[in-house]
Amino acid sequence: MNAIEMRLLPRTASVNADGALSIGGVAVAEIAAQFGTPTFIYDEQHLRETCREAVAAFGEDRVIYATKAFINTAVVQLMNEEGLLLDVATGGELFVALNAGVPASRCVMHGNNKSEDELRTAMTAGLRHIVIDSFDEIERIERLHAEGLPAPRVQLRITPGLHVETHAYVSTGQDDSKFGFNLNNGDAHRAVERARSSQAMDLVGIHCHIGSNVVTVANFEDAWRVMVELFVPLSLPEITLGGGLGVAYTADDTAPTMQQWADVLKRATSALPEGIAVYVEPGRSIVASAAITVYSVGTVKPIDGIRTYVSVDGGMSDNPRPMMYGSVYEAFDPLRVIAPRSAKARIVGKHCESGDILILDAPIAEGVQVGDLLATPVTGAYGYTMASNYNKVPRPAIVFVANGVARLVTRRETLEDLIRLDV
Repeated sequence: MNAIEMRLLPRTASVNADGALSIGGVAVAEIAAQFGTPTFIYDEQHLRETCREAVAAFGEDRVIYATKAFINTAVVQLMNEEGLLLDVATGGELFVALNAGVPASRCVMHGNNKSEDELRTAMTAGLRHIVIDSFDEIERIERLHAEGLPAPRVQLRITPGLHVETHAYVSTGQDDSKFGFNLNNGDAHRAVERARSSQAMDLVGIHCHIGSNVVTVANFEDAWRVMVELFVPLSLPEITLGGGLGVAYTADDTAPTMQQWADVLKRATSALPEGIAVYVEPGRSIVASAAITVYSVGTVKPIDGIRTYVSVDGGMSDNPRPMMYGSVYEAFDPLRVIAPRSAKARIVGKHCESGDILILDAPIAEGVQVGDLLATPVTGAYGYTMASNYNKVPRPAIVFVANGVARLVTRRETLEDLIRLDV
C-alpha cells in the first residue's frame, strides 16, 4: 500500500514536488506524449554504470554481456563502448552485433542447436570463441573446416549436475538439461577428448551456466567449485562461469550485488593456476533495472465483490514473463509516484487470453482512470527481446534517456510492418 520504492527505479529517477517522475532528466509523461505508449524507457547512465561496475569487479575483457537479455543496435554499441564482450546465441543476434560495428573478435557464440549456416558465419567472421553444446555440433564444425573454413577457438559447455533456486524453465545446470555436455554421465570428459583430438578446432576452455535470475550466491559457489575441479587437470587457458545473477523485481525481493557475486567467484576460483582467463556472462543484472515500461490505461472494469481489472495498451506481447514464469512485478502512476497505493487491481493486457496478466493483485493509487499512465519497473531484461505480435499488436518503441535528452533507439512498429513479410 506504500508508494513505489525508488530502489526499483532506474538510478537517475527523480520525483518533482508534484509527484511526477523523471528519468535521465526527462519527464516520463513527456516521453509518453512524444513517443506514445507502450514504450520502454532506458536510463543510459544506469546502463553505463552497471557495465563499469561489472568490469571493475571482474576485470577488463572478462565480462561478456548476454545479449538475449536485451539486444538492439544502441545497447550493443553501448556495451562495446563500456568494454564488455558480447554473447550471442543465434545468427540473428550475431548479425545485430556485427551490423552495429562490434568487432567479431569481441563476440562469442552460444546456442544448443547452432545450424551450419550460423557456425559458418561465426567461423568465417572470426569470433573470439564458440561455445560447443553437443557432439553433433563438433561434427558440424569438422565438416565446415573440411570445406576450408578456419578452425575456431572453442569452449565446451558443461552441465555440472546442480539444481538452483529459480524457475524450472530457466534452470540449466541440472543433469536433465537440453544444454551442454553432462558431467555426471561422462559426456563432458568424452567431449574434451574429442575436441582435443580434432584438427578442426582449438579447444581453449570449458563453460557452464546454471540458470537465470539466481539470487542465492551459494548456488553459484557450489557449481563453480565443481567446474574448477574439472578444469584444473585439463591445463586449458580459459574458463567461463556463466551468468544468471538475479535482480529485485518487487519491494519484497533482495538480490546480491555485482561485487558480492564477484567475491563468490574469487573464492570459488582460488585454486586456479595463475594466468587463467576467467569470464562471466551477466545479462539481466546489467539491464533489467535500467528500464521501465510505460502504458496507457484503456479500460477500468470493477466487478462488484470480485476485483477491479485495469487494462493497458500492451500486455503479454511486450512482457510475457508473468504468463510464462509467474513473474511478479509492481505498478505505479508516473504522475503520482509518491501517492499511497491503497487500491487493488488486476493489471491486464489487451490480448485475447485470460492469462494475459501483467500483475495478479497490484497495489495502485486510488482513482485510476481511462487515459492515465501506468508504469512497471525493472522491465529492461527479457521484455522487448521476448516480445511478439500476438493479435497483430505492433511492438513498442524503445527510448534511451540521458542528460535531459530522450532519443528513440527502436521505433514503434507500424501496421505496415505487420505485413511486410507477407507474399
